[in-house]
Amino acid sequence: MFEEFSSGYYLGRLYVEPYDGERAVMRRDQHEQINEQLYASGEGVERLDSPLVMKVDQHHVAVRGEDGIPEGTLALPEDLLDDTRIRNPPTLKEVLLAKADRAAQLLRYQEETPGVGT
Repeated sequence: MFEEFSSGYYLGRLYVEPYDGERAVMRRDQHEQINEQLYASGEGVERLDSPLVMKVDQHHVAVRGEDGIPEGTLALPEDLLDDTRIRNPPTLKEVLLAKADRAAQLLRYQEETPGVGT
């Protein structure tokens, strides 16, 4: 689903569609699989529900797993989707997935700067 792109990101293609929730989500089993393949170190017991950090257009979003989301889909809250160049969702779109180190850095920044999204 994702392939090496740069020192900080993987590149993938997902359908991007609107979601009536408050956060970005994708299908839970795919979320866990990506977490295990690309974020886990392979040492000891690791969480597979940590947020994935994806970049859609100019926005970094923390993506969680959710039941009921179609396979290969990134579901974005309406307000975030409105702020992208996507005009006729669902749309197959190239998205960047931050590598583990970069994702941790972006999530730390979000925690240190209340009110600022990733």
